[in-house]
This record gives sequence, C-alpha cells and structure tokens, in this order.
Amino acid sequence: MKVAAHAAFEPHASLRPLEYDSAPLGPYEVDVAVTHCGICHTDVGMIDNDWGISRYPVVAGHEAVGIVVAVGAEVDHRRLSIGQRVGVGAISGACMNCEPCLAGKHNLCSDRDDTVTRGQGGAFASHVRVSNWHFAYAIPDAIACEHAGPLMCAGTTVFAPLLRHNVKPTDRVAVVGIGGLGHLAIQFMAKWGCEVTAISSTSKSEDLALALGAHHFIHAGDPDALARQADSFDFILSTASGDLPWDDYVHALKPQARLCIVGVPTKAISLEPFGLLTREKLIAGGIPASPVETRLMLDFAARHGIKPIVETFSIGQIDQAIDHVRQGKARFRAVLVA
Repeated sequence: MKVAAHAAFEPHASLRPLEYDSAPLGPYEVDVAVTHCGICHTDVGMIDNDWGISRYPVVAGHEAVGIVVAVGAEVDHRRLSIGQRVGVGAISGACMNCEPCLAGKHNLCSDRDDTVTRGQGGAFASHVRVSNWHFAYAIPDAIACEHAGPLMCAGTTVFAPLLRHNVKPTDRVAVVGIGGLGHLAIQFMAKWGCEVTAISSTSKSEDLALALGAHHFIHAGDPDALARQADSFDFILSTASGDLPWDDYVHALKPQARLCIVGVPTKAISLEPFGLLTREKLIAGGIPASPVETRLMLDFAARHGIKPIVETFSIGQIDQAIDHVRQGKARFRAVLVA
C-alpha cells in the first residue's frame, strides 16, 4: 500500500511530502486510514529532535482516529473489522509474551511499539499501521473524531493513574497545570467523584478550572498558598511540563499519599529527603495506558461527556498547527483534519 505522509527531514524545518510503500501486512496488524490526528508536544519534540533520538525523515503523529482498511489474518473479526472507526495512540503494539504483557500491563513492555518514536511510521499520513490489533480501539458513538484523537494519548495518560493508584471518589486530589493534560485530568477526576483542586501558575485559569469541574483553585504564584495545604491531598497529579517546587507538593500530601508526575520536567527532580521519608509519601511516574485501561477511559469519557478543548486545522495547515503547539499557544489540543 502506498502511504502519503508529511515528514520532517531536519529539526525545526517545515514538513515535506513523503511517499513510501508499507510492508506486507502481518497476521496481527491493522492498517487505518487517518481522518483526524492530534498534535502532542511529544510529536514536536520528535520533529525537533529534542531528546536526541529522532531518525530522519520523521513522520510524527500518535493521536490518530480513522477507518480500518485492512486487517491481518489472525485479527479477531468479532472485535475489529474493515470499515470500523478506531483510535490509535502512543503505543500500537507489544510483545504480548513478557511478564508485564501477561499481567495486562502491555504499556510496560520493554519491546512495545511506540507510535511516537517509530521515525517514519507516525500518523501525520494517509495511513497508520497498528502492529497488534489490540491497540486499535473502537471509538464510542458519543465521542466525535476531533475529540477522540487527543484522548488516545492525553486522555489515557491522565485517566490511567486513577486506576493504578486506587484513587477513590472520596479522595481530595489536586491537578497541577491546566493545559493539554490538566484540563482533561480535572474533568476525569471531578466525574470520578473526587474533591478536585486545580493549581496553576496563572490566576487567569481559575474560571476555566471551575467550569471544568474543579471545586477549588490555587494560584501557584502565591508563595503561601501551598504551605496552607500541608497534609491535605490523597493524590496529586502533576501535568505541568517544567520544574516545580517539589518539596512544596510533597508537603501538601497526606501521609502515605502519592504524587504522580506525567508532565515532563526539564531538570532532575530534587527533594529534601525527610519530607518524603518520615511520612512514607510516594512519588510515581506515568505513561499512556494499557489496552484495558484505554478502553475503560473511552467508555468513561463517553458516559460522562468528557472531551478535550480543541482547535482544528486542515492537513494543509500542518506547519502552522505544529508551530502553534511548539509555541505553547494551543488551547488546549491542536487536531489535524484530513
């Protein structure tokens, strides 16, 4: 099959057309004709080689929605069929045989297929290949295509910690950052039943946070605001991409409570040890979800009307859209429409 893609051939450059022939379809593989694709900061990082791992030409894109056009011989046709609308996220396959995979934690597989770091196989293209059909997700009818795309990465990243860390509806939780991840996290946690506090570096975000379902708002620029929250939270989710006063957030946790970091700090995380050790507080990282967690996320989002705030761009505006995300101007997810 001929694939028409938009590729970066060097860092920070405009994308150029790239055509390639896909390999023969494997028994568990699925080809999806892309109709919509979100633009994540990770896509921009791969285009710009921010982490030194990009292999050019780079075809980025990992928040895809489209129509199944081909399935391998071993795909379960009761679960996935040609003509079906599906989503494809940051992870599109795993070995299915290692200990994490056998435990249902395919996202922790050391041999997983990360759509975002493939190089030439991303979804800024006419078609994207899913290396194992379990990672092509049927989209509920209640979710529009332009909203489903960002849920495939941002949505799974902020929803899965609720399951993994046993967050309860009675918990007091905080979301740090009200951006592409945070604005979804507030919605999920509020509908989960939690008492939600939104924390942002700008006071202008307060009205939006409350509209999204937050019960309280803290302006992170107030040096005493977090200090007044000592031992307050059962769970804190940091979605901010940057460096935070980590000791202040650990201080705000209850004993044995957890800080989960899904936004990417730019420097090493430094902590005063006794604030962590003497109250048995915990720090965890987070990545996009397993197939089971992703399906639960989609069902929960459909049931409760949770959706990202998006700006749509035609595929002909791809450079403009990428630069919009690169400059941090997207409110809150940019989505390409083929």
